[in-house]
Amino acid sequence: MTRKRDHLTKAETLTVAAMEQSVPRLAATHALVGRFHWMIRKRAAIELEPWIDESKRSLIGSFANGIASDKRAVHAAITQPWSNGQVEAQITKLKLVKRQMYGRAKLDLLQARLIGAP
Repeated sequence: MTRKRDHLTKAETLTVAAMEQSVPRLAATHALVGRFHWMIRKRAAIELEPWIDESKRSLIGSFANGIASDKRAVHAAITQPWSNGQVEAQITKLKLVKRQMYGRAKLDLLQARLIGAP
């Protein structure tokens, strides 16, 4: 439901069409998800408020409530040119290595594994 129709196989396209016909609320939600993707890709922050209002009454209401509770951050993510994705990736990598080595090594081995041997 989150992929573009152009990227679906014929069977997947038929399945999505059947679901949308039998569950109208699901079709409306599919359209809202598509609008959200479009809004992020096109950096159309002006669409955020109307999207939240409409989405609160849909199947993705809890997601819309989460977006509404942190609207300033979402607006900044849409409009600002930078991202903290690279930082988050490094933190995730550090936590993964730390969990893998739990109880097996000390800080010096963790440092060598993440940064390289000194």
